[in-house]
Amino acid sequence: MKSNSLAKQTFGEKVQIKNILDSSFSNKLIELGFITGQTVEVVFSAPFGDPIAIELNGSVLSLRLEEAATIEVENTNSL
Repeated sequence: MKSNSLAKQTFGEKVQIKNILDSSFSNKLIELGFITGQTVEVVFSAPFGDPIAIELNGSVLSLRLEEAATIEVENTNSL
């Protein structure tokens, strides 16, 4: 399977987190629960695509595309 960023995912896609790239907000993402192995789903995007809403551990969180681009994911829909 090919890894890419969470920012490139479309509505309804379930993906598994593979890595959090080092950035100024990577610690905050980890504190929010974005850790390797977690499954997340894109549940909504704003009219112009930014921000996006992500379901993680039963909670819906809003991320800017800049933040989502630092989360490397792998598609799980084909599993």
